[in-house]
Amino acid sequence: MTTANTSHTGARTNVQKAALAVGAVFLLVGILGFIPGITSDYDTMMFAGHESDAKLLGIFQVSILHNIVHLLFGIAGIAMARTISGARSYLLYGGIIYLVLWVYGLVIGEDSTANFVPLNGADNWLHFLLGVGMIALALLLTRNTTRKTARS
Repeated sequence: MTTANTSHTGARTNVQKAALAVGAVFLLVGILGFIPGITSDYDTMMFAGHESDAKLLGIFQVSILHNIVHLLFGIAGIAMARTISGARSYLLYGGIIYLVLWVYGLVIGEDSTANFVPLNGADNWLHFLLGVGMIALALLLTRNTTRKTARS
């Protein structure tokens, strides 16, 4: 019996592998954000807000909150990769969230008090690429998936 939520062989489908990989990368990025040296100006890291001058890889502005969000997003991806529908939802809705963050980053100023995550130009364009990429993975890797029901 095959359902839309599990693969028939027990092996992971491509959409599950993609969600697992994306989740693992987010988890790794969240961890790396807390490591001095990989994160420059680590001693300036704030809990939240644009005042944090800490930058992951010297490029992406981060804060404690930003790193925690990456950790949680990574854990969610790994957990949701257990099923096909969970993996697809993670990639699709996660991608939408990142496109919303991209627009938010474009609308607010980098020095605005509304910039609580914090976000800089590099973060904004990374969010755009992540959003488009995650949505593309969700749609392309499930486009030929059909729901099958058990027949007696």
